[in-house]
Amino acid sequence: MNAAVDVKGWCPGALRPMPSGDGLIVRIRPSCGALSLEQADVLAELARSLGNGHIDLTRRANLQLRGLSEERLPELHHELGRLALLDGDAATEARRNIMVSPLAGLDRAESFDVRPIAAALDRALVSDKFLQALPAKFGFIVDGGGPLSISGERADIALVATGETMAFGLDTPSGMAWLGSLAPDRAIAVALVAARAFVAGAGAGRMRDDVSRVEPAVRPLLRPLHAEPTAGSRRLGLLPTAVGIAAPFGRLEAAQLHRVVRLGRQAGAADLRLSPWRSFYIGVRDATLLEGARSAGLIVDEHEPLLRIEACPGAPACRASTVDTRGDARRLAALAQAWSGRIHVSGCAKKCACSDRTDLTLIGEAGRYRVGQRLVDPIDLDSFIDMPVHG
Repeated sequence: MNAAVDVKGWCPGALRPMPSGDGLIVRIRPSCGALSLEQADVLAELARSLGNGHIDLTRRANLQLRGLSEERLPELHHELGRLALLDGDAATEARRNIMVSPLAGLDRAESFDVRPIAAALDRALVSDKFLQALPAKFGFIVDGGGPLSISGERADIALVATGETMAFGLDTPSGMAWLGSLAPDRAIAVALVAARAFVAGAGAGRMRDDVSRVEPAVRPLLRPLHAEPTAGSRRLGLLPTAVGIAAPFGRLEAAQLHRVVRLGRQAGAADLRLSPWRSFYIGVRDATLLEGARSAGLIVDEHEPLLRIEACPGAPACRASTVDTRGDARRLAALAQAWSGRIHVSGCAKKCACSDRTDLTLIGEAGRYRVGQRLVDPIDLDSFIDMPVHG
């Protein structure tokens, strides 16, 4: 069990939880990145009653419950099955890596609602036995465009609505290569051709490791692409059709989720949409919900300094860490309010939570932080805010 903890990149599931310093981590992968408010409310209660109440929002638009024990897993699985959030086996669960634009079907600026395409792709990945050989981290994007488009996120295969067609992309070592366009009713078939070609040609690693084997299989199926998709970004607060909410370092508490669900119900919302920005969206424009989330300690301001800092759980939640990463990150956020750079605070050299370029990287080491070639005690972190140290 300890060896598994030391491997960066193990993606836990509901059926294959990952041990950590605060117990087992269980990842929930809702279909199309959406939870009904009932599902979200029950998950909050499960986090409280079976775990330690901590809930993580992940960079793959999933949700994790922390602090569970082996003894309580059967009870958790029973409840997840009742909520239609449990797959038949761990291999099927691992294949369902589809990120969907969080405001699909809600954003008036999107080209069209891509949720039916994403749902059909999800079913195809589950039923295609040949694709059981896909690596656990192999992922898809299905995106509708608009200001919250996730087309700039990294995935192996991308389908992005552009007008009446969809752009088709494959990941390469230098990022997404947009190869052409196709009709929406051909999107799933071509995505599956690419996935099967990957399995047949390599079947390991990621698309960017062997894209040259896959590209010839899909190019003849595509039309010319007139314009590449435009990536969107995280937006928070009162949006035209939703309220955008983030959590510090992606960490929600069960009580916070309960409160947001209650306010969402009162406002007439139907579901909660997860995003790869460790934020989520409730599909109503409601000021009471916004203020309720703010008063619960959640982030609804896009300019909040904490949003420029990434920090892993750190000690004592992670056995590999000897530093209180999130406590120290909060201190740094207060110190860096007038500083525009991005900061990553890691409990160890694996840098598990680092998902983007950073301007300042601190790596925990024996109770201190390594910053470039120097070691600094946590109490002295303020002296590094103005240093031009790059991660």
